[in-house]
Amino acid sequence: MKQGFDAEKYLEQQSKYILERVNNFDKLYIEIGGKLIGDLHAKRVLPGFDENAKIKVLQHIKDQLEVVICVYAGDIERNKKRGDFGITYDMEVLRLIDDLRAYELDVNSVVITRYEGQPATTVFINKLERRGIKVYKHAPTKGYPSDVDTIVSDEGYGANPYIETTKPIVVMTAPGPNSGKLGTCLSQLYHENKRGNEVGYSKFETFPVWNVPLKHPLNIAYEAATVDLKDVNMIDSFHLEKYGEMAVNYNRDLELFPVLKKIIEKITGKESMFQSPTDMGVNRVGFGIVDDDVVKEASIQEIIRRYFNTACDYKKGQVDKAALQRMKFIMEELDLKPEDRKVVNPAREYSSVLKEKCEDKNDMCPVMAIELEDGTILTGRGSDLMNASAALILNAIKHLGNIPDEMHLISRTILDPIVELKSQILSSKNNSLSCQEVLEALSICAVTNPSAAYALGKISELKGCQAHSTVMMTKDDEQTLKKIGIDVTCDPEFASQNLYYI
Repeated sequence: MKQGFDAEKYLEQQSKYILERVNNFDKLYIEIGGKLIGDLHAKRVLPGFDENAKIKVLQHIKDQLEVVICVYAGDIERNKKRGDFGITYDMEVLRLIDDLRAYELDVNSVVITRYEGQPATTVFINKLERRGIKVYKHAPTKGYPSDVDTIVSDEGYGANPYIETTKPIVVMTAPGPNSGKLGTCLSQLYHENKRGNEVGYSKFETFPVWNVPLKHPLNIAYEAATVDLKDVNMIDSFHLEKYGEMAVNYNRDLELFPVLKKIIEKITGKESMFQSPTDMGVNRVGFGIVDDDVVKEASIQEIIRRYFNTACDYKKGQVDKAALQRMKFIMEELDLKPEDRKVVNPAREYSSVLKEKCEDKNDMCPVMAIELEDGTILTGRGSDLMNASAALILNAIKHLGNIPDEMHLISRTILDPIVELKSQILSSKNNSLSCQEVLEALSICAVTNPSAAYALGKISELKGCQAHSTVMMTKDDEQTLKKIGIDVTCDPEFASQNLYYI
């Protein structure tokens, strides 16, 4: 894969820039936008980007920082899930703590924002405290967002408990957007100022990229990724007016900036050093781009991928029609078609051939196609024995290992008991083996079958490959392919007429 981004250059520049910003204050509160760990969107649109770049930047300066995790009580109550891992926000907080500790970063505490005694949130607080995690509870801020006098008072931010911090950099992160990171930062600025400390605020997020043109596919891909949030990229008018320099930001930051600036000035009692939302950022990702054409192409492919994701989410009832319409508009704006993704047509064409031969007209004849690193496109079809994703993975690793197609890698003596377990003991309505089940069976066969062992070793070569399914996959199959490192899209079609047993 061609590289469009220099990860080492970015790591060096970003760490240096954050430390320079810290020098202006006794303590700096940094709000992390986007994913701190596992930023797969950035990895896809910036080939060469390390998905864990942000956490590695922080690891560079770990002795000088501590981390506070914010989570909105309302998100816990409605079991909001992180889309890429399929886990709820409360579980994501636990996962995040484990990951931060693995990088040797000091986790100060968890802040429950907009807490009003919600029952499920109270249970979560108990769980954290009984595991030795310090928890702070912040109620909704009185007067927010327009009544600055009330906000910056003992009735507003002053009503929140002060988070005890000791290091010069305090990082605010969260399981997802709208978790209350900004409010928590400003609340801390209020309390720190009352204690006579010189403190500042900055924002560390990757997208949109401020020093890349507004209509660059890289920035449009960010809009595609946030259609459900209704984020729109805009020229930072404050930055343009002050410096005569074009910079890109998004609508929420631009709309909030005048109020935010007033709040900071009210807290500190002096003019803010920030004259624009762009000034607040410490993002240097644009300076890591080394091949703009590679980034453009990768971003275009990500936009198409997001189109399929949004169409599937709409089909499942998870987003409204406005989000889908917005996604279609983005596609039209760049003159893109779903078929511009190379693996789409081969999957659809094979499925059409199967449907013509199939006697059951309700059979969706699911097919998956994958593009290997050398450009080879392979397909796999669903059957009574295994689903399309499992068949595709087997076909792909056979191809990579130059193993004849007719050679069976998995013995029926292994497969049959698994099928029997599903059908007879677990009473499954769908007895086709999933991708994970087939890979587990292959692992067992690898103990005695050298060809199976050799094929198993080829799975790592599928990382970064693109795939497409003619039907929506189960969550389990999605997660399995994601763990392998395959980027999958699906046509917005259900795999069967069943509503529950899919």
